[in-house]
Amino acid sequence: MSRVPDKRPEKKPTQPSKENAWVEGIRTISLSAVLAFGIRTFVAEARYIPSGSMLPTLQVYDRLIIDKISYRFFQDPERGEIVVFAPTDKLKEQNFKEAFIKRIIGLPGDKVEVKNGRVYINDQEIEEKYIVEAPQYDFGPETVPPDEYLVLGDNRNNSYDSHHWGFVPRDKI
Repeated sequence: MSRVPDKRPEKKPTQPSKENAWVEGIRTISLSAVLAFGIRTFVAEARYIPSGSMLPTLQVYDRLIIDKISYRFFQDPERGEIVVFAPTDKLKEQNFKEAFIKRIIGLPGDKVEVKNGRVYINDQEIEEKYIVEAPQYDFGPETVPPDEYLVLGDNRNNSYDSHHWGFVPRDKI
């Protein structure tokens, strides 16, 4: 048998039309925007430190990447961890809209007291190597309600925190 030569014309690569290039560009930008929104909303978010309430641990204008997944799905906040939380209802009543960054001190069920410059959890003084100046105020004793946390700034005497406005619900962290 003999082979018949292929007489089809050779295909040349086609250039995308200008319209297709625009559509592809818009599609790429749209996908990027959706991904960025999803990551910022559900996975991680960049933040900066707006005040000195966490000195000396965090400096004013320090930048952080906040993990938004761990506390939602994998673990509960632990004492000593620094957390970011949305304003509580009491803070919203005072027109606070931005997130707060503080340290977890009291866990659900803990009895917390600040007296004579020391912090006590369940009547035991806790060691706080991260503060420079002892608190010059008294607080409590108060028992942290279920699913709520007591948070304090490391700069104890210059921090608007739980000793002013109360506990932080778990779902705000």
